[in-house]
Amino acid sequence: METIFITGATGFLGSYVVDRLMHTTDVRLAALTRAADREEGIAKLWKAMQLHWNAETFYRFIDRIDFVPGDLTEPNLGIAEGRYEALVTSCNSVLHIAASLNRKSEKQCLNHNLRGTLSVIQLAKAMHEDHGLRRFSHVSTVAVAGQRDSEVILEDEAIDWEVSDYDPYGRTKKFCEHMVRSLLPDVEKTFFRPSIVMGDSRFAETTQFDMVRAFCTLADIPVLPFDSNGRVDIVNADWVGKAIADLHMKKVKHQIFHLSSGTSSHTMGEITAALNKPPRFVPQLENAFGSIMNALASSKQKNTATMIGSLFKVFLPYITYDTVFDNSRAVEALGEAPVPFTRYCKDLYRYAKSVGYEYPAKPLPPAPQTTGAKPSEARP
Repeated sequence: METIFITGATGFLGSYVVDRLMHTTDVRLAALTRAADREEGIAKLWKAMQLHWNAETFYRFIDRIDFVPGDLTEPNLGIAEGRYEALVTSCNSVLHIAASLNRKSEKQCLNHNLRGTLSVIQLAKAMHEDHGLRRFSHVSTVAVAGQRDSEVILEDEAIDWEVSDYDPYGRTKKFCEHMVRSLLPDVEKTFFRPSIVMGDSRFAETTQFDMVRAFCTLADIPVLPFDSNGRVDIVNADWVGKAIADLHMKKVKHQIFHLSSGTSSHTMGEITAALNKPPRFVPQLENAFGSIMNALASSKQKNTATMIGSLFKVFLPYITYDTVFDNSRAVEALGEAPVPFTRYCKDLYRYAKSVGYEYPAKPLPPAPQTTGAKPSEARP
């Protein structure tokens, strides 16, 4: 039975990967978690996993998950010495998902993405030297491509060191890929680059609202300062989670996979039509709109307007650059394509607005008594 050392298991995307691995494999997970003990780790994991599991299913799988108290920003990941040595000898592969998505903070991206990834690489190197590592999978981002415009980008052409970066997030993730390649030359590696991961094609609920809030705000504006023909590469989280879990476990032909909608990405006009909220598109206003959002984001006041300004300062380039990322490799490897955003965007919009952009998390019920009956796997 394989043991995977995993980071980011309690995050939004990590929850999808954990769900898929638990249902389709018999692996054990050694999950790096910012928690003092197993009890706190269980509480954090339940907060993430209740989007997918009811309590019975949670208790069914929890015994296959070992919580490793630690922190990406600490030396040796903040893992106690004895536990660190045990991980070195027991783990067969590494799945590194955790990262800072704070596109405005150079400091957070430096500490979590660069220093954190370096520490994960050092642990993986020790594992490989001890007994050989089956694979190191790194969840990166299409943002490593930097400032592009009106392009279809292939995996092997995405990183160009002469191209400027949009933000600290893309910059540090690009260098993370470089570190993995340079420092683990003899380890089989897989790089996953998601585009804009938003919503689930199977149900309306989500626990990630930053980009969703920006999407809903745009949907409510009667005049949009964009080109209606600009493509936006949005991909459903359930497909991305499946891709990461399945391709980490199987032999693959390629090292890099764009987890994106690719050339099937919809235009702004098609997305607003699917919402039945067709606006007037005035692309001449794009620069003025960007300036207003930057001014709001720079304000020291804390209100709805400044919050929206901060959102758009971060996400505006990803909405307006009309660039998509070819996903042919991932579609071929999985045997299925992502679900078009236009099929589920209306339900996502309604749900996000109905809960005020906050997931109504429930406390974890006590563990059920053992009855011998197979637990239901329905979501709560």
